[in-house]
Amino acid sequence: MTDKIALITGASRGLGAALAETLCETHHIVAVARTTGALEELDDRIQARGGSATLAPMDVTNKDAMAQLCRSIFDRWGGIDIWAHCAVHAAPLSPAFFIDQKDWQKSVDINVTATGVLIPFIAPLLGESGTALFFDDPRAGEKFFGAYGATKAAQTALARSWAAETVKTGPRVHVVTPDPMPTATRARFFPGENRDALAKPMDVAARLLSELP
Repeated sequence: MTDKIALITGASRGLGAALAETLCETHHIVAVARTTGALEELDDRIQARGGSATLAPMDVTNKDAMAQLCRSIFDRWGGIDIWAHCAVHAAPLSPAFFIDQKDWQKSVDINVTATGVLIPFIAPLLGESGTALFFDDPRAGEKFFGAYGATKAAQTALARSWAAETVKTGPRVHVVTPDPMPTATRARFFPGENRDALAKPMDVAARLLSELP
């Protein structure tokens, strides 16, 4: 097993899965997602590429479960080398005055609160030399994107603050903007779009990782 460890939150599909598959060539993957079946399929693909993974089927909003996972990572490996935070809730498009309160609360819980909880949990695992990756999606202020745009913007703002605070001390924190991809999230926002024209998640993952300082 490689000595390098990559933690991917939101690893079951889309960019998270692509990052896990790309990083598995050099890192042992700790894959976190709610969907056990999708994680098992990811594990099959990782093994086919000669990599290895530890599957953690859990909800990032479960504070106790995530705390236990981070403790287990520390006990087993002592830390991690990279954390990619891909978990996100894409609430249905809606005018601001029609936002369903359950969708709003879920957006806040996953996109904002969970990020604020996870950063203090994971920062000690990254230490001074680790790398944290967050992914911007600048929909804030666009019509009908109220719940998603506002909470995604809050997540990004928190990540940028952490990045500014750790320039001299580490870990290295990056907020990057992926190319449009044919993910389930994008399909919800842009139904009927020509998905053939969109970038493949594996290509985007490779590009983003290659551009890290």
